Amino acid sequence: MAKIIETSENSRRLIKMSTDDILSIVQDYQRIVPRFSTSENARMYLNDTVIYIPEDV
Repeated sequence: MAKIIETSENSRRLIKMSTDDILSIVQDYQRIVPRFSTSENARMYLNDTVIYIPEDV
């Protein structure tokens, strides 16, 4: 599960992801991208796609 890490330096948050989180994102990417003939079409589709990862609370 992903873990959000607060930083005090510049108010940015880091997201520490597990191996399973990363593999899940890669699998989603591999499932989505073969539908498109160009990388630009894939990029446009992915810009409108929301990928969620669970947060470890």
